[in-house]
Amino acid sequence: MEQAANPDSTDTRLFAKLVAARAARHDEVLLGLSMGQWSALFARHYARTAAPSLRAAAAISDAAHGEFVPALRALLLAHASADVNAGDAQCLASIVAHACLRPDHLWRDLGLSGRDEVSAMLERYFPALVARNVANLRWKKFLAQELALSQGNAPGPAPGCPGCEEYGHCFPSTS
Repeated sequence: MEQAANPDSTDTRLFAKLVAARAARHDEVLLGLSMGQWSALFARHYARTAAPSLRAAAAISDAAHGEFVPALRALLLAHASADVNAGDAQCLASIVAHACLRPDHLWRDLGLSGRDEVSAMLERYFPALVARNVANLRWKKFLAQELALSQGNAPGPAPGCPGCEEYGHCFPSTS
């Protein structure tokens, strides 16, 4: 954070947390950001330092996960707030979509402290979508459901859901 252009910025602190969670495991590539997004994110928030290099060869391919990642990214961006930086919204949409591929609660996959932190992040960036979660579903389940419904499909789990310890709770009829 000492390299941050504005260390008091909500967005700078959020991205510092998201990046640090992956950097601690040396798997920043799991954020799902392109090299251009990665560099631009650092330029916006950490202008005093160069973006660390990503291991491009290990990058997650959207094609490896069918249409889920690009479709969820597009759904999120269709609901992006006009009050946030568009580049930050694009980065966050990619990060969230890729986190939905991993087998845990979304807050853990993102490296956040809990559901409330995910809720605050999504409320800031995608408030119209958050407002539709009237049943207070878990975020990964809700996002997968909204994506399926937007495509005219029956709701189902996100790609990472089947590996989660709570899968039977969220999807009792399919476990």
